[in-house]
Amino acid sequence: MPQYDVLIVGGGHGGAQAAISLRQAKFEGSIGIINAEPEYPYERPPLSKDYFAGEKAFERIMIRPAAFWAERNIDMMLGKRIDTVDPAAYSATASDGDVFSYGKMIWATGGSPRWLPCEGGTLPGVHVVRTRSDVDAMFVGLDGVAEVAIIGGGYIGLEAAAVLCKMGKKVTVLEAMDRVLARVAGEPLSRFFEAEHRAHGVDVRLGIEVSCIEGQDRATGVRLAHGEVIPTQMVIVGIGIIPAVGPLLTAGAAGGAGVDVDEYCRTSLPDIFAIGDCAAHANDFAGGMIMRVESVQNANDMANAVAKSIVGGLTSYHAVPWFWSNQYDLRLQTVGLSVGYDATVLRGNPEARSFTVVYLKQGKVIALDCVNMTKDYVQGKALVVDGIPLTPEELADTNFTLKELAATFNPSLP
Repeated sequence: MPQYDVLIVGGGHGGAQAAISLRQAKFEGSIGIINAEPEYPYERPPLSKDYFAGEKAFERIMIRPAAFWAERNIDMMLGKRIDTVDPAAYSATASDGDVFSYGKMIWATGGSPRWLPCEGGTLPGVHVVRTRSDVDAMFVGLDGVAEVAIIGGGYIGLEAAAVLCKMGKKVTVLEAMDRVLARVAGEPLSRFFEAEHRAHGVDVRLGIEVSCIEGQDRATGVRLAHGEVIPTQMVIVGIGIIPAVGPLLTAGAAGGAGVDVDEYCRTSLPDIFAIGDCAAHANDFAGGMIMRVESVQNANDMANAVAKSIVGGLTSYHAVPWFWSNQYDLRLQTVGLSVGYDATVLRGNPEARSFTVVYLKQGKVIALDCVNMTKDYVQGKALVVDGIPLTPEELADTNFTLKELAATFNPSLP
């Protein structure tokens, strides 16, 4: 039975960073990473951006070269999935029957994409975007695709729409809610991106209910609840993920829509941590709300905290969330969480395609969405971290940088 001082389950951003951080902290124990995919760890965000567009080869999105892991005595077990965990025996069993023992476990499995729960939802020609193989599958026969229907107006859907539009495809985005990005951004930003996609020829439809996917041997259309059929040769589904935590919950871990962790990323099972997309935690930047944060930042920062806890004593996770999205020539950068905001302030000019939406709660800055405004994004972090109270008039005045505004309340800022 292979034995590891630290067994990491999952080879995405969080799992890879946990191993890297342990070695950087001079951890000399044995480390094993079990990755369900056959690939060495790679970056996920480019899958719906640069990699999908063919602008980056796979080697350019690998988190580290393949040789890196062996050089640091990190055992990488690819194409292997953990099915059961025995917390009493400190062991985990893979689907092929292999059993691993561990001193500490870091669960970093992320999640699996949601498929449409309707007739035809898994027909050939219906795709999700979560892994390299998902995107590679979309390339097969892409030259013969003229019309694409994208179900879901979140980051994945809109990024894929932008890439396909630039390829010359006729793209229709179908969103169930009354605006795109409704779960992650305020209305001003949603309306801006809706207008941008429409200006590029994308047919953005809101408040849409999908009845089924039509087709015999492969998808040929998306039937809407009111009867209309959107003709298509490819369907891309971007409606969220299902956290991959079944083995932990079966083993008795607390959780539901994810596995619950405390401020140190510990599950309720002894010596088992959980990080990244699958970890439900009380987020300091959302008023302590229990939530999962699906971002590279969250995965990496949780991994760093856990590595420090293992090597040098318990270290709490406290990091301001940030996200980004590239669509056409627009770079959206978000810092903070806009959950529960009660007011917004607009800095800059959307017509110039360079502006920031500032989110306030009880007069304090809690988040910023910055479109082609990198300086606001970089300088706005201090406003979020310190919860600095500024008036809407001050925030809207672009004659002053956010750094200058922050310094009026905290002169010690660099």
